[in-house]
This record gives sequence, C-alpha cells and structure tokens, in this order.
Amino acid sequence: MVDSAIASGTAGRRSVFEVFARRLPGERRYGVVAGTGRVVEAIRDFRFGPEEIAYLESAGIVSERTLAWMEGYRFTGDVYGYAEGECYFPYSPVLTVLGTFAEACVLETVILSILNHDSAVATAASRMTAAAHGRPCVEFGARRTHEVAAVHSARAAVIAGFEATSDLEAGRRYGLRITGTSAHSFTLVHDGEEEAFAAQIATMGPGTTLLVDTYDIPRGVERAVAAARAAGGELGAVRLDSGDLIAQAFTVRRQLDDLGATSTKITVTSDLDEYAIAALGAAPVDAYGVGTQLVTGSGHPTAEMVYKLVQREGADGRMHEVAKASQNKKSAGGLKVAGRVRDERGHSAQELVVSAGSWQEGLDYLERAGARPLQVKLIDGGQVDEPYIGERAIAAAAECHARSRAELPAAGEFARGVRRVRRVHRLPPRIALTVSRTGPAKSKSSSSGAAASGPSASVLPSGPPSASLRPLCPAVPSPGRSGPSGRSATRAASSRRSARDHEPKARRRAGSASTKA
Repeated sequence: MVDSAIASGTAGRRSVFEVFARRLPGERRYGVVAGTGRVVEAIRDFRFGPEEIAYLESAGIVSERTLAWMEGYRFTGDVYGYAEGECYFPYSPVLTVLGTFAEACVLETVILSILNHDSAVATAASRMTAAAHGRPCVEFGARRTHEVAAVHSARAAVIAGFEATSDLEAGRRYGLRITGTSAHSFTLVHDGEEEAFAAQIATMGPGTTLLVDTYDIPRGVERAVAAARAAGGELGAVRLDSGDLIAQAFTVRRQLDDLGATSTKITVTSDLDEYAIAALGAAPVDAYGVGTQLVTGSGHPTAEMVYKLVQREGADGRMHEVAKASQNKKSAGGLKVAGRVRDERGHSAQELVVSAGSWQEGLDYLERAGARPLQVKLIDGGQVDEPYIGERAIAAAAECHARSRAELPAAGEFARGVRRVRRVHRLPPRIALTVSRTGPAKSKSSSSGAAASGPSASVLPSGPPSASLRPLCPAVPSPGRSGPSGRSATRAASSRRSARDHEPKARRRAGSASTKA
C-alpha cells in the first residue's frame, strides 16, 4: 500500500487516521482504554532495521524507492488520544494520528494490536473489580496466554483496578506490586501437608498464604493454622481453588473463627470471571485471584477497534473529510474532539464528539458546551510527551480509570444516557447542532438487568442549526443480552419507538430532515 502510494505521489499527503470501535463486545456498557503508553513508545521506536530491509529487498516485496523511504523512517506527526484508563463507547475517537499518509498508514498494525489486546483485558478487569466491590483482585494469568502478552495483561489489569500480579517480569518492567501463592505441586512434592506448610512458612513467614485444598480442606485448614502458630504467629491467609467456592468459603470462615484465627483471610481462585466474583459477593471472601478469564478478555479477547482514514489532503492542497460507506462498516469523516457532559449529580450524561477544523477549535467548543475534554496530546511533531509512558503513567492511568468509572451513572440510566447520545458532526466547523434526548424510557442493562430511566440532556450550540449538519454516527442500540432470539434488538427498537412517541412532531420532522441532509 505504501509502495503504491509512493508511486502515485499520494504518500506525502497530510492525513488523519482514527482508532474507534463500532460496537462494544458482548453488549457491555463501556470499554476501557489501555495500552496507550505502549502505543506511544512503539511509535517512538518504530524503525525498519537492516534485517527487515534486506528481507523486503530479497523477497521483492517493495520497490527500491520505498526501501529508501523505509530506511529513513521516523514518525514526525501528532497523536491525540483518550487518556489511558478513560472509559469509551462506540465510535469514541480513542486515538487520532496526524501525519503524512505513508508514515501514519504504516503504523496501523502495531497500534491496533496493542490497543485491541490491552483494552480488552482492561475492560474485563474493570468489570471484575467493579463486581468485587472493594475486595482486592490479583492477576494470575501468566500461564494462560502468550509469554509476552502476559506481561502486558498484568499492566492493563492494574490500570483497571487490580492491586497486584504474580508475573515477576511485569513487576520488573512496570514496577507493579508482586504477590502470589504456592501451587499444588509444592504440597505434593513433600511427604506430607504439614511438611509443605512448615517449609513455606520457614521462608515466607507465618503471614503467607497457604493452599489448603490439595487433600482434605478442613484438615488442611487445621494444619495450616497450627503450622503458623508453631512459627510464632497467625496465618495470613488460606487459598481455595476448587469445589463450590461459596459453600467452601462459609465453611472455612467458620472453621477459622472456631480455631481463633479470626485475622486469617480467605483468597479464592479457580477460573473466576466477573459473574463468579459477583456471586461470591455475599460469601466471606477477602480477595480474588483471576487468571484465564482476565487475560482472554472474559470471552472477548479483542476490543474490536479499527484504524480508518477520516481526513486527507486533496490535490488542491486543502483537507477533505473521507469516510467508508460500506454496509455495516460505515465510518464518519473529519478530525474529532471528544468531551463528556456531566449532569448536576456529577454523572456522565453525554459523550459529545464534534468534528472540527482543528484540535483547538474542538476544545473551545467543548468548553462552551461545558464538557470535560477526554483526549490528551501524546505526541507533538514526533516528540513523545514523557508523562504518558513508563511507571508513572500506569499509576496515573489507574487513577484516571477510577475517576472515569465513578462518573458513570447506574446501569439502567447509563443504557438510556451516554450510550444513546447522538454525536454531533459540524459542517462547517463554526456551526453546531443542538442534540437533545426526550422522554424517559425503560431499558434492561446487560450487566445488571435492572430497569431504570435515563435523564434528559442537551448540548448548547455555538451557532444556529444548519441543514448541512448530520449525526456523526448512528444512534447506538440500547444494551441487552445478545442471543439467537434477537430480544435485544427488539427491546432497542421498542425503546426508540417509545421515545419517538414522546417527541413533538415538529422536532421529529426537523430531526428527520437533518438526518437526511
């Protein structure tokens, strides 16, 4: 592609690429942006070395002119993006890359591979930590994914609220807190359970966590407590990894209390996901160790993000919006700037996405609309903004996610609020369209199943409405459980009809004309 662009003379045209997701996997309420710091580092270090050049030359894949261009490749453009840890929704402009066509186009695979993986893991992790209701979650997934992906999964999990990881390389590389327990093999290699417990306590101290379900759990608990006391202290925790975890937790808690080990905590593992964690909410569990379901995105190993050209320089030297019109894969053209409007309670009411002539113009519009900007400048003229990479960036991203998730309204309100907002597309840039939602509507959330009504909200215009204006993207269907029955789509259609019935006829006619335009 780059080779052909160089040949046609379009490789040097100024271009704007955008990363977004057309939908959220599994009808989830929100996604979590993760991997941004890794993307920035990857762009900074992206080069074609002698070995890569030699391979392309020997295989005859590209022309000599393109090989010469690749030898001197450096990204010299700008990159904007949602702050790492921020929640996002369908069609949110997660990352925006500005540069020449060739230098931005060649980054597609590396950008998407990082963002799709890390955001999928972070989204699953956020759902798990939310279900844990303040109980700590620990990442245990290194043995359930690629050896390199394991390190990055731990990073993404910590951004979304996990407190620690068992992956030593992740701890070394990113400064993450390290914790873990022994495996069943450690118990089995000893002649008896008592010997195994005594050996672990001798090196780790009585505050360690002992795995008590290798043989008989009640006997294991008794031996574990006795081993810690023989060493002069109280046992830190026991780990349960099999059976009916809810019933086991109640039984073990009662046994520990009867033994006077009231300070000993209970950690549970065994293929936990957000639903299992939520089910354990009533059980006397103190911490969760999560592996397989976390590093595989809890059934959705990719965030389904895409990388599309949305604006490019024409032969006339001016910038032109471009967009796909493919069935079910449409995109919206233009450089976009995003903000979040909050209601009087401090909850997110709208995600406002505007197409503007420049980054600053978009920020000015968001300020007038009272929206919190969501994007930050990550790379300026090829120069990386250091606060967005390294260990400090992870802590900042974790704080960002905690704030962003706390802004989200309850599940039912959210289904009719942020996800239902129609994004604003401004043509020309100085004219804005007023967007409003009318009439409460009932909806079932895919995460909780609770019915609730969403608040009304509006976005203030900076100028009069224009017939040339159109929605930036189609309205997002109300969330619901997906399945072969298609009930989710039916509920969404019913909700749209209900809202339309509450809407004045004049507004419906105006909205229809604007959409057609």
